[in-house]
Amino acid sequence: MNRLYDFLRRHPTAVDGSWAFGLLVATLLLPASAREDVWRCSALAVAVAVALAVLGTLRRRWPEAMLLACFAVGLVQLALDVEPLPGDVVFLVVAFTIASRPHRTYSRLALAGCLVAPTLAQLRWPDDGDQDSSLAAEIFGTGLLTITFCLAWVLGDSLRTRRAYYSELERRAERLERERETQARMAVTAERARIARELHDVVAHNVSVMVVQADGAAYVLDSSPELTRSALHTISGTGRQALTEMRRLLGVLRSEDGGAATDAGDFVPQPGIEQLADLVDQARTAGLPVDYRVEGTPRALPSGVGLTAYRIVQEALTNSRKHGGPDVGATVRLRYGRDALTVLADDDGRGAQAVLYEERGDDGLGHGLIGMRERVGMVGGVLVAGPRPGGGFRISATLPLAGAADDAPAARCGAADAPETRADLT
Repeated sequence: MNRLYDFLRRHPTAVDGSWAFGLLVATLLLPASAREDVWRCSALAVAVAVALAVLGTLRRRWPEAMLLACFAVGLVQLALDVEPLPGDVVFLVVAFTIASRPHRTYSRLALAGCLVAPTLAQLRWPDDGDQDSSLAAEIFGTGLLTITFCLAWVLGDSLRTRRAYYSELERRAERLERERETQARMAVTAERARIARELHDVVAHNVSVMVVQADGAAYVLDSSPELTRSALHTISGTGRQALTEMRRLLGVLRSEDGGAATDAGDFVPQPGIEQLADLVDQARTAGLPVDYRVEGTPRALPSGVGLTAYRIVQEALTNSRKHGGPDVGATVRLRYGRDALTVLADDDGRGAQAVLYEERGDDGLGHGLIGMRERVGMVGGVLVAGPRPGGGFRISATLPLAGAADDAPAARCGAADAPETRADLT
């Protein structure tokens, strides 16, 4: 049955031609009225029957043209007194076909024909017999035929509505599928950006510490073996820490790809406020004097805020080592407010050139401040970064705490008098 249905659906003209040919045979073999002598000798009736068969065969290929042709054939029947034929069923089928199509103008024209044609036919060929009974029969027959024509049109219009409904469902499903694909791509892009930020923080900070320590060890290699040994221990520890964090990131990537992590160390916790003291000690060991203070009453922070604060301080200290000069000193302040945590990190060095913190650097490869802005924006905070008065560089971030993201103060942490670049990401 399915194969037969598929064949019929793929060959609509052949199907229509089959039943139209059947109507033509019935029209030619069966008399249309009691006046058989007239019917058998009417070549015009044969021509009309053939025309109706052609209209039925082509009704789905050119429906609008076939509707106009039906009006023409019907007017020929009325004008030349060709009495109703069995092939006139084609008028019903064409009306159904036009009503099922989306062109509403032709559909309304077909409906008008369905309402008018039965009455015109009854007036052109009235029934003979008793006048009173004949009038009642004519009115009943005309009404019944009109209802039949209108029912064919209604069925076609219902089919059109159902097709439009299914078509809208398909379009909506396609739109939702495209939206899901877009959201998936956006999620992948956001995850890539997050991993890129993590990699930048890990590589930039730890490698810069290792470079500074290696330079210092090379400088005092002959004169101070103890300092050289200490620098080598620092390089070793920093390298292990970098490897641990890199292993964690790779473990996350493997697990997202469906693989299992091979080492429990792949899933170490993300750093937070609690690890800031170790970070500052590491910077001091690398030769950067850091004044670290906490103001206010420390309390538990959301994990996102803690990680953001840690990464901001990490990037600030890395930039101080890279761009601050030989005698730079850094200051780190954590200020716990009622609704926000303020992170202030600055140094008294020579500061970075404008091309290194505006846009993406003079080589287009700078990512540190971009990553800071993205992190601060993710928690609904405000970031201020730029040169400070008197020399040096200042980074200030206000991070709203849980439940205060909507009304977090956009404080600038005493940096309002500096010609800084503001990046409000709320």
